[in-house]
Amino acid sequence: MTEHDDTPVRQSAEELIDGHSVDELDDYLSAGRKPYNPSIENSASCLLYLSALARLRNRSWRALTREAAGEPDRDELWITSLLDTIKNEVRAGRDIPIRHPDPTIRLTVTEAAVQGLIRDVADSLDGIILGRTVLVGDVTLPGEPVEVRMTVAAEYGHNLVSVTERLRHEVARALAEHTELMIVTIGITVEDVYRAREDRP
Repeated sequence: MTEHDDTPVRQSAEELIDGHSVDELDDYLSAGRKPYNPSIENSASCLLYLSALARLRNRSWRALTREAAGEPDRDELWITSLLDTIKNEVRAGRDIPIRHPDPTIRLTVTEAAVQGLIRDVADSLDGIILGRTVLVGDVTLPGEPVEVRMTVAAEYGHNLVSVTERLRHEVARALAEHTELMIVTIGITVEDVYRAREDRP
């Protein structure tokens, strides 16, 4: 016979971003980041999450929530998954080295920063919403081959080949400009399609 544990389930440490829950950060953003919270505003991880969430809202939130109303089982799960992905991206991850002329100086960029760069690129393009990004390979060693794998949702009516090729090109350009990663492949999987926001009276 198995005993039933009635102890309330607490939010695990993995669900917190620098001590703040995702719901707390969502409410803080919804309130216009007022009253000012120095614990949030001085946290790089919290600021990354707020920035990514704000971009999601501005570019696609209405479209996604409208779709969710029509197909709640599919789209609410997709939205939840996307928010979880953004939450996970703000964690630093691996350190990616950057060469410096002075051998005594060690420079690195975090994996989270690179994923944020890729999300910035995707957010600048029309017709596409980035899902998740994974860097496959040992990014901690200079010169090691690295594969970028991305999932996206595409806006209905856009040519899938065109939007994904544009994303691939822009991501490759940004990574070459801001990192020293040896990118051998950029793979993109379209895992969802959404309708554009319709601004009606």
